[in-house]
Amino acid sequence: MSGFLGEFLGTMVLIVFGVGSGAATNLKGNYARHQNWTFIALAWGLAVTFGVYVAGQFGSQGHLNPAVTIGFAAFGFFPWPQVGGYLLGQFLGAFVGAVIVIIQYYPHFKSARRGTDDGNSVGIFATGPAINNPLFNYLSETIATFFFVFVLLNLGNFTTGLKPLIVGLLIVVVGQTLGGTTGFAINPARDFAPRLAYAILPVPNKGTANWTYAWVPILGPLSGGLIAAALEAVLK
Repeated sequence: MSGFLGEFLGTMVLIVFGVGSGAATNLKGNYARHQNWTFIALAWGLAVTFGVYVAGQFGSQGHLNPAVTIGFAAFGFFPWPQVGGYLLGQFLGAFVGAVIVIIQYYPHFKSARRGTDDGNSVGIFATGPAINNPLFNYLSETIATFFFVFVLLNLGNFTTGLKPLIVGLLIVVVGQTLGGTTGFAINPARDFAPRLAYAILPVPNKGTANWTYAWVPILGPLSGGLIAAALEAVLK
């Protein structure tokens, strides 16, 4: 369970700020609605930055992402005995973060009419394709996560100094350049746990959780993380 608390708290911070930006830009009746893609990418980048800072202070390496943890472990960059604690912290932290966003925006969910453009959809919590093409959606997530994890592998310890900010800027550039196709999940916990929270919790007027797409932001990031770590292992 080493690193569990850091991963839990860091991922919770990540989701509160990241999914919070989704609620702010989508739900009717709040001041930030209809912001642009740059706003969203920047919000997610800062969410990751502060999540990594918190995780590092509580004893983890700030992965906040199963694609990072599993990819690193598969090729010797992270010890396998710690993987379970990291993954548990990531998924639980993401779920709790989503619950906090639901509470924060509960009146807005309650005022959003189902089947309208009031913004009450699973897209606040989880990703979906701009153009529905499962193969290429999977490849998009794989490619985006590959570049994210490959750069991470060359940052060293990214929980110290200004490195969490560099990780956040990396998220921003991935979002702005590669994220427009699928919403750049690049993180199975970031997508699955909030999607699950939206599906099972009593969110007023909610729509479908779109489970038929949910495999893409799980398998795509895992594939990208594994490929990036494999390449790094070969090159080193």
